[in-house]
Amino acid sequence: MFKKLSRSFALMVVPFLGSLLIKFLHLTNKNVFHGPAELSDEAFILGCWHNDLLMLPYPYLQYRKVFHVKAMISNHFDGELIARTIKHFGIGHIAGSSNKNAARVLIQAMKNIKNGTDIAITPDGPRGPRHSVADGIIVIAQKTQAKVVLVSIKPSKYWQLNSWDRFIIPKPFGTINYYLSEELDIASMDKEEARILIEKGLLAHEN
Repeated sequence: MFKKLSRSFALMVVPFLGSLLIKFLHLTNKNVFHGPAELSDEAFILGCWHNDLLMLPYPYLQYRKVFHVKAMISNHFDGELIARTIKHFGIGHIAGSSNKNAARVLIQAMKNIKNGTDIAITPDGPRGPRHSVADGIIVIAQKTQAKVVLVSIKPSKYWQLNSWDRFIIPKPFGTINYYLSEELDIASMDKEEARILIEKGLLAHEN
């Protein structure tokens, strides 16, 4: 009973506070964006490692004037916290993971892309292994012909949690570098070739 009440309280409070923290960190850091001058108007797939997830709304807004994106988020408690947090930025979500209801989740993602909605995905989420590329991002891109844009977010000062993904929280009053790739076309690649390309791109700016 206590666990249920504490989780209900957390779901009411944590997302709002989390959204304030994200906005505070954005405002108190120098934000530097590295990437293409523009992206096409076609729906694309935005991919980043799970530990870079916190500040993801801001590189997206470099290329879209408004949020027209849904994030693929696992349907456990932590995922619900994330979904409610990003809702404060106008970002929708698709609930599910590669472990549960995988086919349904992939079909939903593909339908959204075909309807013009961008999709955000963490290729190593929701539970790892860290910095490994699961099939989901590849399948979605190849079935829909959507391009993939890879994002790496590197703050000059940060806290790093002792979690499976080594989640990163930028500290205020530093610099956050956002690295965005060109639109990658992996439609004609075999899975292993695409996996290597995505992994290499996401690891390009690791220390």
